[in-house]
Amino acid sequence: MKLRNLSITAAAFALAFGLSACGQRDAGAPPAAAASASIAPAASVTLDASANASPSAASAPAASSEAAPAATTAAAADTPNPGGEKVFKSVCFMCHQTGAAGAPIAGNKDDWAPRIAQGKPTLYKHALEGFTGNKGTMPPRGGNPSLKDNEVEAAVDFMVAKAH
Repeated sequence: MKLRNLSITAAAFALAFGLSACGQRDAGAPPAAAASASIAPAASVTLDASANASPSAASAPAASSEAAPAATTAAAADTPNPGGEKVFKSVCFMCHQTGAAGAPIAGNKDDWAPRIAQGKPTLYKHALEGFTGNKGTMPPRGGNPSLKDNEVEAAVDFMVAKAH
């Protein structure tokens, strides 16, 4: 019985600690303009890698190069990011596993659909800078100011992929 009470107390402490960051702004966090300036959609990163493509790919019509980002983005959205899973399991799960503070539950299509419809740049911005909406609060960087932009974005990509 004593071990059970200790386990419950430890779990309650962990949840309280995790939620204590909700809604707080970190004074050391970069200004909104600096954080959003470094955001690049996954499709443009993938397209940069194609710069070394064969000459025949370079001579393809513009219409086909415009279709490539959509296909790349769709494929990326369906593949969970392993780096994002690590961040999710260490930080994000505290709210996104339980729905605490109104967080959309990872893997719940209904929770994520309206957010996904806003587009990845908006999701990245809210995750990096924080956001308070009608349904809840997202603390900047999930309450962990030491997370790098690409780690936060990878966690967003991971959760979006789980919702598809």
